[in-house]
Amino acid sequence: MPYPYVLLSAAVSLDGYLDDTGPERLLLSSPADFDRVDEVRASVDAILVGAGTIRADNPRLLVNSPERRAARVAAGRPEYPLKVTVSGSGELDPDAKFWHTGGEKVLYTTEKGAERARGLGLAADVVALGPDLDWATLLTHLYEERGVRRLMVEGGGTIHTQLLRQGLADELQLVLAPLLVGDPAAPRLFGPGGYQGGRLRLLQTRRIEDVVLMRYEPTAPGTGRSVTAADRHWMRIACDLAALCPPSETAFSVGAVVVAADGTELARGHSREGDDPVVHAEEAALAKIDPADPRLAAATVYSSLEPCARRASRPAPCARLILDAGVRRVVTAWREPDTFVPGADGSGLLTGQGVDVVVLPEYEDRAKAPNRHLPALE
Repeated sequence: MPYPYVLLSAAVSLDGYLDDTGPERLLLSSPADFDRVDEVRASVDAILVGAGTIRADNPRLLVNSPERRAARVAAGRPEYPLKVTVSGSGELDPDAKFWHTGGEKVLYTTEKGAERARGLGLAADVVALGPDLDWATLLTHLYEERGVRRLMVEGGGTIHTQLLRQGLADELQLVLAPLLVGDPAAPRLFGPGGYQGGRLRLLQTRRIEDVVLMRYEPTAPGTGRSVTAADRHWMRIACDLAALCPPSETAFSVGAVVVAADGTELARGHSREGDDPVVHAEEAALAKIDPADPRLAAATVYSSLEPCARRASRPAPCARLILDAGVRRVVTAWREPDTFVPGADGSGLLTGQGVDVVVLPEYEDRAKAPNRHLPALE
């Protein structure tokens, strides 16, 4: 299912709290960082907060800079990002600032919550997701029905926790403030529970006045047929590797990455890499890993094109190499067409041997791009 790029944004105290228990909102960020947040808001298609944040903080969620709003309009975008909230009960204050400032709004709720919310006369589209809230369905709806490609999530802690635990967050932008709260009753950024993201990769640190911005991304692949934000991250890398392939009129340009269960990259490769004019991407990547590496059994192979089941240039196709390596999960962007090997079914060969094969169709166009010169794809 296609999802937007999901960016979690939060500021916390040194001891991990989002707020204290006082009547006024604890300001953890600095003026310069508030301006940075405004810049991020201006860059996204939608901003999401939970109903609890609306009740507690009564936010407007606007792009405050007139210059940034003007730049959005000049680029053919709405002046303000779509504002999104989530409430299972549909119990919301129709007088909250959220509904009466900015541009379009949408509320995602349950079937029962939708009945209640529609009776409030909210200035928003009300979308019922079914008997229960489901984040995967919500994100797919935002992507397919509202055209949201980048989603900024500003809270609260429960929503951040759910998205990270379900492997649906692509990035965490965390600001650390030089304050200590020390109140166990105060809200924390993340709640307890198992998280799919594994060890996060640090992308950036930046000092902004007296706070520090840290940007992280999850790295651990999904399991079985479950898909995480990390799967989408690695598929983007595989597609980028495909663009590095020397062009060919007789073979596809493909990129591949092999990733351990903890998110460690084991190897990467692309078609026609190095001095080998016929090497395939998965073949090139697997050749760089010790066959005895115990991490292979729980690893995932990301390939921008379905691993081949038959080939003329070598005796062993890539699907067979993956099976021989002991890998049990493969993620790809598109199925191999009949351009060079009619009737090939690498996915069938893999699944027939118990390998989980996951297709991310939202990356198909990106994976095809380095192959557009081929007659079958023109």
